[in-house]
Amino acid sequence: MPAPLQLEDLPLPPLREDLRLSEAAADRGGEPSWVIQDTVINRFYRIGWLEFECLLRWGQTPRAISEQISRQTALKPDAEQVLDFRRFLDQNQLLRPGPDAVDRLRAQSEGNPWLTWKGWLHHYLFFRIPLVRPQRMLRWLSKYLGWLFHPLTGLLVLALSLLGLVLVAHQWDAFRSAIVESFSAEGIVGFAVAVAFGKALHEMGHALVATRLGLKVAHMGVAFVVLWPMLYTDTGEAWKLRSSRQRLAIASAGILTELAIAGLATLGWAVCEPGALRDGFFYLATTAWLLSLALNASPFMRFDGYFILSDLLDFPNLHERSQRLARTALRRGLLGLPDEWPESFSTARRNSLIAFAMVTWAYRLVLFAGIAVAVYLMFFKLLGIFLFAVEVTWFIVRPIYRELGHWWSRRAGIPMRRKFLVFAFLAGLLALLAMPWQTQIHSYGVARAEHQLRVFAPFPALIRDIHAVGTVRAGDALVMLEQPDIAERVTRSEAGVRSFNARLTGLLAEPAGLSEEAATRQRLDVQIQEQSAARSEIARLNLQAPFDGQWRDVDPNWQAGQWAGTKEALGVLVDPRTWQVDAYVRPDEVHRIEGGAGVRFYPEGHFTPIEGRVVAIGSTRVAQLEHRQLASRFGGPLATSKQGEALVPTPALFHVLVQLDAPPPGMQELRGHLQIDGARRSLLGEGATQLLAVVRRESGF
Repeated sequence: MPAPLQLEDLPLPPLREDLRLSEAAADRGGEPSWVIQDTVINRFYRIGWLEFECLLRWGQTPRAISEQISRQTALKPDAEQVLDFRRFLDQNQLLRPGPDAVDRLRAQSEGNPWLTWKGWLHHYLFFRIPLVRPQRMLRWLSKYLGWLFHPLTGLLVLALSLLGLVLVAHQWDAFRSAIVESFSAEGIVGFAVAVAFGKALHEMGHALVATRLGLKVAHMGVAFVVLWPMLYTDTGEAWKLRSSRQRLAIASAGILTELAIAGLATLGWAVCEPGALRDGFFYLATTAWLLSLALNASPFMRFDGYFILSDLLDFPNLHERSQRLARTALRRGLLGLPDEWPESFSTARRNSLIAFAMVTWAYRLVLFAGIAVAVYLMFFKLLGIFLFAVEVTWFIVRPIYRELGHWWSRRAGIPMRRKFLVFAFLAGLLALLAMPWQTQIHSYGVARAEHQLRVFAPFPALIRDIHAVGTVRAGDALVMLEQPDIAERVTRSEAGVRSFNARLTGLLAEPAGLSEEAATRQRLDVQIQEQSAARSEIARLNLQAPFDGQWRDVDPNWQAGQWAGTKEALGVLVDPRTWQVDAYVRPDEVHRIEGGAGVRFYPEGHFTPIEGRVVAIGSTRVAQLEHRQLASRFGGPLATSKQGEALVPTPALFHVLVQLDAPPPGMQELRGHLQIDGARRSLLGEGATQLLAVVRRESGF
């Protein structure tokens, strides 16, 4: 009985007839490359020299192909490499369907019931909806918008953008106030419209540049990333371009368009008068700057920044290739496994790619965790918890689990010394997490004198004299005021007292005087009381120092004879010997502060801290912010909302009173940053406590 044929000796199945093969640019090492285009789904696959030689001899057996390539070229492949390429073509449906293709696909989709769930999850995490086929429109626009691509246009936009930034710098307070005031329902709508407008032009920039370079833009539409809508443009044909500079032009067109919009909108805001048009420029400028620089320019996700970096380095599949290197480096360095490097690079280049992959992993960890929290908050509780678990499992737990599974499958090949080091490292890390560490709570506050008095007029009055700024003693007159109406009342009352006293004297000589004496004495008492009240009010106009201190903050424009109201301070009396700080702490941190805890206060603009200690901790959230200089709308670090005349912190804050050991520089009221010694805590215990608290709160128990 003859032996069964091996896969190496079976003819390879034919390729699909609709595929297109075109030459692409050589890689950095000079090796030629080609691109296979799947015309049905407009997807492109880049292949190298070996794969191209295989395609030239396709249809023969893998063994025959490998032998011919070895004889006729400098390549020395084996049959297994040819089979690997066949599997790649088969996985991407690039081979002509055979008689069993339909049955195989049905078995793949129906044989595993969980595959349907995976497909559902994949479409939930990412799916695209093509909306338009814009090729005809793009050709028409490209014909009439050629002036946009002239170098003079770029220089003009750059000059106008720089001018806008300079003008905004001169109006920075107004621009910052506009940012604070934009956090409203109207502002959210404005930002949403600006984002939609800016992203539409962003994608149009990609499409126009691709069209001018002779490529076909198959479709444009909306992509949903974790249910978040994002416009997209299919510029997959860029792989057909041999020039990396041309591919770079397509990749960077979106960001350049958005930056041009941001610069021109910034100039528009700076030159416009307050109104709806200026608000529109503000929304457009802020969203365009933020999305271009913070999101699209990042090379750690597959946005424009990634493709720009790939084209600048002429390094396709940068993420996948760098991450393969990083995984190999972990296995070699941490576990001591003798894995071969996936690709041959110089040591410096390999290390830079590994570092890039590590930073990408850290960036994605933070980003995906934030997306998971956002998804949880967007939906009702049960669905939010489910989607949060899906996000964390798919994006964070799954990749880590797969790598750890690979480590476990190769545990027999790990040297015993490396096993000991790994276990020692994990044990040490667990001990560090479980160990209670001294913690610090960071907050903001204002240093002020413990005893200080703002002096106001008790009622509107004329200024007669103000004490000069400087040291005063208790009982010294700070401000002398006078009120003409009260002085007139005193004069009238004194005249009335004299009149009634004279009347009483006259009644003694009259026979009927005894009958009028009682009424006259009552009127005399009323005049005496009015005189006493008026003199008391006059005494209140003599504002004296209740304690020793420094008399300061007197407006030099005050002059004798000016009227002073009741709402404007005439000056401040400060006891410079003891100083305190009104600090504001978040609710999740205030429980870690104890009375007497050490504090370091860093006044704004100074680097030397002032030592102090906690003397009081508020038991309820503050109803309003007492120090306006801490509010964000006045340039401070704390977000607030305005309720009437009060500034209410958002989110909630607790008041902590700190006693300073020394006065601040210049003995002036200063805001600053505080570092408060918190209670010792274990990161592991704290994390478990927080997790249980969240689970208990969200579960409703």
